[in-house]
Amino acid sequence: MRRASSASTLSRGRAEEHYKVKRRSRKRRHALRVTLIVIMAVLLTGGGIAWAYFANISSRLNDGIDSSLRNQLTEQQGSDPFYMLLLGVDKNQDRVDSSEYGSADSAYRSDSMMLVRVDPQNKQVTLVSLHRDTLIDFGSNGKQKLNAAYSIGGPSYCVETVSKFAGVPISHYAELDFDSFCAIVDQIGGIDVDVPIDVYDPEYTGADIKAGEQTLNGDQALQLCRARHAYDKYGDGDLYRAANQRMVIAAIIKKVLASDAATMTSTVSTMADSVTTDMSLTDILSLATQFQGFDVDNNVYSGMEPTTSEYVNNTWYEICDTTAWKKMMTRVDQGLSPYENASDDPTQGLAGSTDNTKNGDSSSTTSSTSGSTTTGSGSGSVEVLNGSGVSGKAASVASTLDTMGFTTSTGNAGATHTKTLVIYMSDSAKDSATTVANSLGVTAQASDGTYSSTSDVLVILGTDQS
Repeated sequence: MRRASSASTLSRGRAEEHYKVKRRSRKRRHALRVTLIVIMAVLLTGGGIAWAYFANISSRLNDGIDSSLRNQLTEQQGSDPFYMLLLGVDKNQDRVDSSEYGSADSAYRSDSMMLVRVDPQNKQVTLVSLHRDTLIDFGSNGKQKLNAAYSIGGPSYCVETVSKFAGVPISHYAELDFDSFCAIVDQIGGIDVDVPIDVYDPEYTGADIKAGEQTLNGDQALQLCRARHAYDKYGDGDLYRAANQRMVIAAIIKKVLASDAATMTSTVSTMADSVTTDMSLTDILSLATQFQGFDVDNNVYSGMEPTTSEYVNNTWYEICDTTAWKKMMTRVDQGLSPYENASDDPTQGLAGSTDNTKNGDSSSTTSSTSGSTTTGSGSGSVEVLNGSGVSGKAASVASTLDTMGFTTSTGNAGATHTKTLVIYMSDSAKDSATTVANSLGVTAQASDGTYSSTSDVLVILGTDQS
């Protein structure tokens, strides 16, 4: 018996609806084809103005991208997650035009380095800063700081070095001139940020940004991205500057993705004067389309390579904590926050951040050193010296003590200590010292004259707090 056709098995009503759906589908496909034909006609006729406009943007974006770099990049697979290396290089037009520097890559170093994981399917972005002073063995080029990779072999060597260091393939590259890039902030009407503490750096960047939620213009955004000396009393300024850079980038992404297609294209055109990338305008707009509806407030993660400071051959280097780094990159590769707990972030409460608590401890009252709850109020002054060997630890502890009501200052102990000491300089400061010591899980002790401080309480952090 001959099999009945699918149409003959439908009832009259269902068959009518079936063909209506097919007709609508054909109409949509036809409309799409017509739209594409019209777009191509506009681009390729009428003097080719639109085509020239888009081609000009792509040309500026790709200026300086050579075959050596493209060969170093791995191919992006569809909408699978991929990594991009984002560099801020101390290379601007004034330096290029000068006789001291010129245009050769060998004259410059990367001022900031960021590994970006992009997951189009899950609409998630993770920003991981790399410390520019990380000690790296470059083989025949000797042991140098990580930011020397750019001067040794340009962008392609940077990609190769970071890919090996992080253990991930890198599919795209972008080189950023922060000085020009912040002009984008003015074009999109400013960016909204929440600055945890006052950022005051009159001597180097001119920054005078008050704490709190606010809208920054381009100049203020640039100052925030540059102001590492505003954090000198907390320790390594690069930690906090990098965190602020990640916050600014996340804020720009949020504002740009909320704009319409025309504004977005115009913004990318402005961006092309300060960004060099292997991605074309089509690549960028396609990615932006995939990220429509992106929840920047909750789906941008942020972190920094864990390091400790060490003085080697008359130079300060950052030594990567390889165990913690491997753990961090494993989490990042799984689409998790770089930090297992919010308290793991050494810049918490001091510099800009994005949501690092979604996959970890969201408690803001947990001590970052002992895990104990720091309730109650404190009074008096506390000097926190870092002898733990962990960069930024003194600032992290001081931030916790600030929230308890203490007035704090920070510095370096000058040597590594095994055990954390909490010392009160006078009997009247014993209660304050006990409160501080309890928060750190140690016992306070009276001063015996070995250590001195102008503060009521002196804290010397040891490796037991790392």
